[in-house]
Amino acid sequence: MTVPAFEEYAPAIDCACAGCAAQRRAAGALAPRDGGHPGAHGARRVLVLATAAGVVLSTGVAEAVKVPGDQAADAPGAAGTIRSDEATASVDMPDPEAPAGEDGPLIGTGVDPDTPQGRPGPVQGTGSAGAPSYTNASLTLRKTSRAAIINRAKKWVSAQVPYSMTRYWSDGYRQDCSGFVSMAWNLPGNEWTGSLARYGTRIARKDLQPGDILLFHNPSDPNKGSHVTIFGGWTDHTRTHYTAYEQTQPQTRKRTTPMAYWSYSGSYVAYRYKGLSEGGGDDGGSSASFPGVGKFGPGASNAHVTQLGKMLVERGGGRFYSTGPGPVWSDADRRATQAFQKAQGWKGAEADGLPGPHTWRLLDGGAGKDISGGGSGNSGAGGANADSSFPGRGHFRPGQSNGHVEKLGRQLVKKGYGRHYLSGPDPQWSEADRRNVEAFQRAQGWRGAEADGYPGPETWRRLFS
Repeated sequence: MTVPAFEEYAPAIDCACAGCAAQRRAAGALAPRDGGHPGAHGARRVLVLATAAGVVLSTGVAEAVKVPGDQAADAPGAAGTIRSDEATASVDMPDPEAPAGEDGPLIGTGVDPDTPQGRPGPVQGTGSAGAPSYTNASLTLRKTSRAAIINRAKKWVSAQVPYSMTRYWSDGYRQDCSGFVSMAWNLPGNEWTGSLARYGTRIARKDLQPGDILLFHNPSDPNKGSHVTIFGGWTDHTRTHYTAYEQTQPQTRKRTTPMAYWSYSGSYVAYRYKGLSEGGGDDGGSSASFPGVGKFGPGASNAHVTQLGKMLVERGGGRFYSTGPGPVWSDADRRATQAFQKAQGWKGAEADGLPGPHTWRLLDGGAGKDISGGGSGNSGAGGANADSSFPGRGHFRPGQSNGHVEKLGRQLVKKGYGRHYLSGPDPQWSEADRRNVEAFQRAQGWRGAEADGYPGPETWRRLFS
């Protein structure tokens, strides 16, 4: 009898055949060699039984069947035969434990790409994605704060870190969704969606605060739907949308996201980091990252004043500062804070120009309304000159993707300021958008901070007038 030869091909994540399913189960379905790379489409691992004399059948049953992952069959000189019950066991049956969620069965929806990810591993330099040598049996919790979590997340957003399940960023964390959260939570290693919950305490969605996460892990096929986002704050009082920091294709982004996510929404679970050094806020709007009222006001000089000023400038308060912001509390800080508070509709003691927990939460989470009449290109311009249709500066930042960005780009092209576009415009904010906005602002005679490439209400008004 002729001994069959086996030829092996690399598997794909989405192949539903029994062989690929068994191969994914055996290997964790995550290592690049097992089909986990997001760019590997169309590849298949099939086991081809080929003989020089053709297919030899005996008593109506194939002589040899090889199950992927069978080490004995992979050994040199092995015949590659297994028992028929083993072959039957390799059939890819639906996992009854897999959550379906409110969006139906776990199938691709086309709304967002799947986010394959690496397995738990060390920070870069001591292992690689999918390396089985990394273990973390003794849970290590590094103390951190909500503000620190969000600030670390913002660094990746600003750097536009490319998505990859096999590469590591300069800080040593893997460039996929779970590596991003591992970085933001300052974990000792790179975790994945199947292990992140160990570091958190499950909470109700209504109790979410900046720095918490929304996690969905699909145990039957981790590369189908599994994802995790960092909660950055509610966008409004309806609590139907929130600001999400996430690592997804093509790069890290911050954007307004429906609760809990675009796909598989019902399957996402909220978690709070166990090593959080500060407690959660309350529904009244307090934020755990708020440093306290004593850090602000006449005579105050500290890094929190600088941080406040920078957040106010980002929300349209730049016109109040002739220099700075800096660590010494000034009248510019008070007036900018008061303008932001009034933009929320607050009056009297609620708009006294001194930040409280609610003011800080809105600024730190990118929520609430921007300062009217502020932003780039508004030197000397009051609220009456601001276009009420301006959607807010938060829509025009690295990592943002929305219709306002595309609308801005098309208008720039229409006005003759689109020379930096190589393609598009499209909804994803890019350096080309910033440079085109800067060219338009300079054409208005603005310089310095007034022509930073980020649109404010006055830029928007003139562009669309």
